[in-house]
Amino acid sequence: MNTSVATATTAPHPTSGLPSRLHHNAFVTSDQAATRAFYEDIVGLPLVATWKESDELFGKMRTYCHTFYGLGDGSALAFFQFVDDEDQRQFGPKMPFSPFQHIALKVTADVQEAIAERLRTSGWNPEQTYVLEHGYCRSLYTADPNGLLLEFTVDTDGVEQSDAERRRTAHADLESWLTGEHASNNTWR
Repeated sequence: MNTSVATATTAPHPTSGLPSRLHHNAFVTSDQAATRAFYEDIVGLPLVATWKESDELFGKMRTYCHTFYGLGDGSALAFFQFVDDEDQRQFGPKMPFSPFQHIALKVTADVQEAIAERLRTSGWNPEQTYVLEHGYCRSLYTADPNGLLLEFTVDTDGVEQSDAERRRTAHADLESWLTGEHASNNTWR
């Protein structure tokens, strides 16, 4: 079986056939109150919807609360909490902490600093709050009450150049990675 990826000469996909934006990304929380306090009071994302539902799902009646915290483009981060402890364990196992599993949200430098200040003044999770300079962006990281790692990202000046280069070479770079060439191509650090 050929597992080769298309080369960089492959025609780009038309954007008209792409999803227009993320609608929401959902997670399970064990504490809707703590989740609301973090996302609304500290991060600044407004609670835009709360659905209290009872449905027959996956062979059983499930009763749950589904909350949505709005982002500037109309998308949302969403959280489920189940009434039944068995449902909570089945659908919400504890996430392992990994800096490589996270949600990255694009922000301005002013918004990033405001979030950082609210994290500091609230004493929120200082051992899991840090900044990384990626070269093409500056990122503030912190974990939410559920162990979900969030990244608040500010693009650096000139990001259009690095974005254009990564788009131009995306397929070739992946192909070279898959064939064993693992040298860094991040020349912006």
